[in-house]
Amino acid sequence: MKKLFAVLTALGIAVAVAGAQSLNEAKEAFNNGVTAMETNKTEALAQFRSALEIANQCTEEEDAPEFIGTCKTAITGALLSIAKEQINEAAYDEALATLKEAKATAADFGQEDVISEADDLIPNVYMRKGSTLLKNKDFAGAAEAFKEVISLKADDAQAYLLLGQAQVQAGIMDAAIEALTKANELGESNASKLLGTTYLKQGQALMKAGKNAEAIEAFEKSNSFAESGNAYLLMANALTKTGKSAKSIEAYKKYLELTPNAKNAADIIFTIAATAQKAGDKATAKEYYGKLAGTKYAEQAAAQLKTL
Repeated sequence: MKKLFAVLTALGIAVAVAGAQSLNEAKEAFNNGVTAMETNKTEALAQFRSALEIANQCTEEEDAPEFIGTCKTAITGALLSIAKEQINEAAYDEALATLKEAKATAADFGQEDVISEADDLIPNVYMRKGSTLLKNKDFAGAAEAFKEVISLKADDAQAYLLLGQAQVQAGIMDAAIEALTKANELGESNASKLLGTTYLKQGQALMKAGKNAEAIEAFEKSNSFAESGNAYLLMANALTKTGKSAKSIEAYKKYLELTPNAKNAADIIFTIAATAQKAGDKATAKEYYGKLAGTKYAEQAAAQLKTL
């Protein structure tokens, strides 16, 4: 019995020593990870994970629980650090994958603060990705990235604005108008001007397709967001084609008001006079023929004034 007791006692001492050595090995791996963080974060992460794995095998050690907690903090910290490095290097897809891994790991470890930080970073990564794709003229890819931002931050006015820009460039006008309208509602200061431009382009496309009535509505909306001489000029042309002389004259006048130094000013003045004359508006016809002295239309205007 004495011999058996001695053997068991010796075995117990051996197990204790082995456990202590394992924890020391874990701490050595951890320290290697700390050193590696300066030069190779991926290697540091591997060392921290190794330290945790070893430490989990010697939980009976007095300081093991605290050390295990330190390892877990180091692992998620390394993941966040790697993700930020990837963001700075414009490796956005890799950064998103790392952030999702950080969230999953933090959920296992019960680290709500890490999950929150990752959640803050993810929409910013999509925003950067979208902006880069937009700059590189990958409009479809940019739109998808901005949609991801909106799915995570439904009130992000800038994301709606950039989504609208990408969709305008892709020629998806209805969707672009919807996105830009939302950006405008959320207070994005540049949305109104871009909405004006988008409706202008939509109106041009409708005119080209022979849909003048719809084009006129688009030009009116364009001017409701950002008045422009070009929108009034195109609207005047469309109104003329639909036989709305009085309204076309008002649109031409507005064009001249907004672009008084336009190279085609004399052409527009003559058009107003001729349109008014044809519509029986002698007063307007006389007024605008009278503005053509000294222009290429001077002789024609003088002749029409005599007729009137």
